[in-house]
Amino acid sequence: MDILETNSRYKKSYLANVRSTVPKLLPFLMAVCNYFVLWIPLSEPSWYSALIKCLPIICLEFFIVVHSIGSRKFSSYAKKILLGLAFSAAGDVCLVWPEYFHLGMVMFGLAHILYTIAFGFHPLNIRIFIIFAVFCATFYSLTVSYLSGPFIYMVAGYSMLISTMAWRALSKLVSHDFSWANMSAALGAISFMISDCVLAVDKFCFPFSNARAIVMSTYYEAQMLISLSVIRPTQDDYLWKSR
Repeated sequence: MDILETNSRYKKSYLANVRSTVPKLLPFLMAVCNYFVLWIPLSEPSWYSALIKCLPIICLEFFIVVHSIGSRKFSSYAKKILLGLAFSAAGDVCLVWPEYFHLGMVMFGLAHILYTIAFGFHPLNIRIFIIFAVFCATFYSLTVSYLSGPFIYMVAGYSMLISTMAWRALSKLVSHDFSWANMSAALGAISFMISDCVLAVDKFCFPFSNARAIVMSTYYEAQMLISLSVIRPTQDDYLWKSR
């Protein structure tokens, strides 16, 4: 009977978390819809278009702050994800102007470093590392002939950073703790890789239709999922699992 009651309390707690999370995400969802409705041409860079582009990321920062205040704990993990979002927003602004594309890559590279540190390096899971290392090397070998100047080295470095981020996210999910938070982070990391791979092909190799829509939809999805990973199980949840 005690187990059934604890199970009921756990389900109610989970549903309460869902109900409290959705309203906090509404500003982000509205900002994303606003971006796709306005669909400002890339040929018209301005501070207004930069704001419209990075506003969803700013809303996710707001979401993390509100969630942390509500839970009365601003964890180290949440702080790293928040800072990663800040660098991502800066990267979004830089990419609005083509001449600052290099700086935008640096900003997103720093974001991936922060996400990687947040995900941690235990357990290592060498198998997943090998999979992403092979993917990274293969993708770079297929695109390097299209690159020139500093992009030859920057794309290589960026590919390693985002592959490392995805490796750490999936390793934590597969080997350590199969929880909603870790699954959200892993799906977000994969979505981020898809977004950046499409962006790289469209920018450096050959342009194709709907590339921008694919890039931005998977990008916003990735940032949302990574942000949702700050919602970690409470101590009561762990106690329930241990019974």
